[in-house]
Amino acid sequence: MHTFAVTERDVTSAWIAACNKLDRRDNPERTGLHTVVRITDPLQDDAVFRTELDRLRAAHGLEPLETVASTLFPAVLAARCSDHGELAERYRGMYRVLTRYPGNRRGTYFGRVVDYPGASKARIDQLGTVINRLRTQATGTKMAAAYEIDIAHPGDGADEPQAEILVHAAGKDNSYRGFPCLSHLSFQLGRDGQVHAAALYRSHYMFERAYGNYLGLGRLLAYISQQAGLGCGTLTVMAGHARLDGPILQLRPLLTGTGRLAA
Repeated sequence: MHTFAVTERDVTSAWIAACNKLDRRDNPERTGLHTVVRITDPLQDDAVFRTELDRLRAAHGLEPLETVASTLFPAVLAARCSDHGELAERYRGMYRVLTRYPGNRRGTYFGRVVDYPGASKARIDQLGTVINRLRTQATGTKMAAAYEIDIAHPGDGADEPQAEILVHAAGKDNSYRGFPCLSHLSFQLGRDGQVHAAALYRSHYMFERAYGNYLGLGRLLAYISQQAGLGCGTLTVMAGHARLDGPILQLRPLLTGTGRLAA
């Protein structure tokens, strides 16, 4: 079994390190199990690198990284809203239209965050629940690990207090592949007033999705922290199965720092 754990300061460095851990001679399939990527400053990345990566993605028919990131956190919409309540309300109003687009038929990750299909057809705003719980705990006894954004349905009723943001819905998401690959989001409140996040993916495609997912998750973590009046901490992403997909010969020059990507 091939596995690894890397810790880097920013999104770009973490993504490069993870890809290089997968791109090894003794790992011809370029896959790993139970991989861990930790990013200490998930709001930072190299804009020049991202532009180069987007150029190669476009040449292979993939959407921009910002599009991938926005499925996890709609940063442009959030900037136009006064708080998380308005953000959730406006996104829910757009959700039916968004799900008509190719690739969104089964929903979006942020849609599951603010409009989770709960029991008895109830729609659950998990974003507000987590923010309010963090805000309350920060003013009193700090519970370190009581803030879950789950992507897998734990079976809780809609009338019960939740600390989960569920993405995977039991009984609804039955496909072996595709949405949702993200299974669970967990938030921890440090004694220093910083919020740290851990994300669990059942599978992660490094070229197609991972860089954009790191961006979106970091922005979601920062937004939740800011709305709760707390600091933004580290992001840890775990994948049950990780794969370095895509045009590896075209990726290697940037992964090794030997030149620009060749689209």
